[in-house]
Amino acid sequence: MDTHHTVAPLEFLSFSLGGMEYGLDCSRVQELKMLKSLERVAADGGIIGGVALSRGVVLPVVDLRAGACHPAASDPHLEVIILRLAASLVGLVVGRVNDVVRLGPDQVRPPGCGEGGEGADYLIGIGCIGARRLILVDIERLMSLAPVRQAA
Repeated sequence: MDTHHTVAPLEFLSFSLGGMEYGLDCSRVQELKMLKSLERVAADGGIIGGVALSRGVVLPVVDLRAGACHPAASDPHLEVIILRLAASLVGLVVGRVNDVVRLGPDQVRPPGCGEGGEGADYLIGIGCIGARRLILVDIERLMSLAPVRQAA
């Protein structure tokens, strides 16, 4: 009897932002939608891109491009990653959605290995597939760090 068990690879949705490639846990992704398909309820610029309506659900839209020093221009052809987080649904605007990547445990290095991850507890690690490197993000933790604006 074989007592050695194999660990299943993890799946990450990869996206590009500011010249870097990132990955987030696919189990958090509900769907991908085009920005133009979301009904904008409010917009205030900056990292919180506003509030939108998707399938009857109101959700905040976080524009990570603004945090990465990209112009926050509204390109209607941008994809929005709709995430299921513990507290709610959130729309995430990034530079470009790439693909789904499967990584085994031997393909993930700890963060802080020269890719800018020092002291960032929202990083899972660095995914390595040949020469390709993905900064793996714990999206739940990252979203908990987003500044919350108080109503005036």
